[in-house]
Amino acid sequence: MTETQDAHSDIRTVAFLVASEGIERVELTEPWGAVAEAGHRALLVSTDDGEVELVDHFSPAGTQPVDRTSADISAADVDVLVLPGGVANPDALRQDQHAVTLVREMVEAGKPVFAICHAPWVLIEADVVRGRKVTSYPSLRTDLVNAGAEWVDSELVSDDGVFTSRRPDDLPAFCDAIVGALRGVS
Repeated sequence: MTETQDAHSDIRTVAFLVASEGIERVELTEPWGAVAEAGHRALLVSTDDGEVELVDHFSPAGTQPVDRTSADISAADVDVLVLPGGVANPDALRQDQHAVTLVREMVEAGKPVFAICHAPWVLIEADVVRGRKVTSYPSLRTDLVNAGAEWVDSELVSDDGVFTSRRPDDLPAFCDAIVGALRGVS
């Protein structure tokens, strides 16, 4: 049983790691819903306390309360990590050393890490894409290749515990992979 596994069930903890603004709403809420529907615990982790601002393609789309900050969590606290996209969100997130460290710790611990759209920028900053196949929003292709990754144009790419998707249209495959990874976490 892992430290994050409930003593009387198979409930896992999934951390959704975001900055304080610019989070693409559907890239947070759809995977969050899939995790909750599968009976697991979703935890919103942000660079700041309070609430985070969601967007629908740059237009304000509500807020969501933060459960923990990136400074107050480690890989030992979660089973799976999800990095939602948007443009501003991962750009800010990759500048937070606590967030970058959490991503690196998760990968080093062999725990599943999921990144969609522009979120692979954070994977680059954590130096965990070198030698891996990944995908992303097409505009990140050069960044990922320059960081040592092999970029693939596919709705979902999995390479040694790092899962990536391109855009909101890929959310069905992305969410299915998260739920599948939760079944495999021990």
